[in-house]
Amino acid sequence: MKKIVIGIALLLVVLVAVLLIKTAVHPFLDTSERPTGENVAPISDAAIQRFSEGIRIPSVSNADYAEFDYAPFDEFASYLEKTYPRIYQKTEHYKINNHGLVFRLKGENPDLKPILFLSHYDVVPAWNYDGQDSLDASIQAPFSGAVINGRIYGRGTLDMKGMLFGLMESINKIIANGPRPQRDIYLAFGFDEEVGGLEGASKIAEDFKAKGLHFDAVYDEGGIISTKGSIQGITSDVALIGCAEKGFLSARVKVKGLGGHSSMPPLQSAIGKAAIIMQRLENNQMKPMVIPIISNFLDNVGGMMPYANRLAIANQWLLKPVLLSSLAKNNATNALTRTTTALTMMKGSDASNVLAPEVEFVVNFRILPGNSVADVREHLEKACEGFEVSIEEVSNTREASKVSPTDTRAYEVMKESINTVFPDAVVTPYLTIGGTDAYKYEIVSDHIYRFMPVALDADEQQSIHNTNESISTENFNRMIRYFELVMQNYDKK
Repeated sequence: MKKIVIGIALLLVVLVAVLLIKTAVHPFLDTSERPTGENVAPISDAAIQRFSEGIRIPSVSNADYAEFDYAPFDEFASYLEKTYPRIYQKTEHYKINNHGLVFRLKGENPDLKPILFLSHYDVVPAWNYDGQDSLDASIQAPFSGAVINGRIYGRGTLDMKGMLFGLMESINKIIANGPRPQRDIYLAFGFDEEVGGLEGASKIAEDFKAKGLHFDAVYDEGGIISTKGSIQGITSDVALIGCAEKGFLSARVKVKGLGGHSSMPPLQSAIGKAAIIMQRLENNQMKPMVIPIISNFLDNVGGMMPYANRLAIANQWLLKPVLLSSLAKNNATNALTRTTTALTMMKGSDASNVLAPEVEFVVNFRILPGNSVADVREHLEKACEGFEVSIEEVSNTREASKVSPTDTRAYEVMKESINTVFPDAVVTPYLTIGGTDAYKYEIVSDHIYRFMPVALDADEQQSIHNTNESISTENFNRMIRYFELVMQNYDKK
């Protein structure tokens, strides 16, 4: 017996030694030395004014295209033409489906594949605003474009007119000052991204394909620079380059039961049955997994995490369940490792004493690369077993995007430009958990990256689609410089 105990103890010692050694030698990204960067020249008041006035145009998109008010979109397009005459004079420019805006700056070498930069100029409605008189004085009107204490306020400052104006300012500078880029540069601005992009980005991408265009790189929104402390447990600014995005499936589940007067209820009502299904969906979610892009992300940021996290990352052969359990405890990291389940809407009886014969709810899944729409459908059907239900998919069901590689010039030039403009940030590939227009361009490029070059803390990130959405003038300035560098240096090695 004593020999067995000693043997077990020796095995434990060896196991602990293996765990510690593998953690010590694991190739976590070395973040001890950061690039020097550059001092970005101050932004001009004129550039801020151009941006501010564009924010004042309330280009709100509508999921019901029959109710879509296009007048602000016409106004915005006219404003760009008036504000950037040099761009309109020196580029080929045209519209797709009346409101999609495309610009082409010709490069020196027509044999090189072009690069494409995306943005959109529609914004979400001002949900939380009903007039300045009824609000705290600290809350700015949603379309004020106010510039206060180094910040520009209004819908679209972060999502996504800020990036649109950053691109326009950058290409305006390149046209004015040179050098002329080697390859063609395209800008494409959608007008309905917030409601699915079916009439904007989809039509633009189809037009590019019909013309035989294939882009060496496509750049869109998606990741940001999350400042130190914004991501739990990470002690550095992190530039999150979205090399893929999750898929999407929303389903309306209608559950049938016995209706009637509440004074004579059945043992199980329709709403009770629906509750059981919803509880199944929340308690038995799709299995988590560490996909390659997230493994790469963990290797890059793991060196800045507590030792217990590093131990689990370096020893997934043994500790993967522990790692996944740890990641699942935080909403943000949980979304990186599984197809998420969100119960978003529910409808039953309209009276307190009436039993609804049918109850419906909506569940939204964001699909992890590695899972499929078919997997999600099977998962949902299994949760509904034993009940009489009908399932209707709503909105735009789509698979997760392809994963773009990081061993490309398209990715490398992003990393170089981030190191120059945001030298404190650690650059890493990432999974974009929200939806963007980018996936629609998979028909014209194999290299699609989702990144908006702004450094945002947790409060700034929370302001997107919220009251007091705003961007600092420093962030806007650095975004302009970042895009200049990508455009100018794409063909410099």
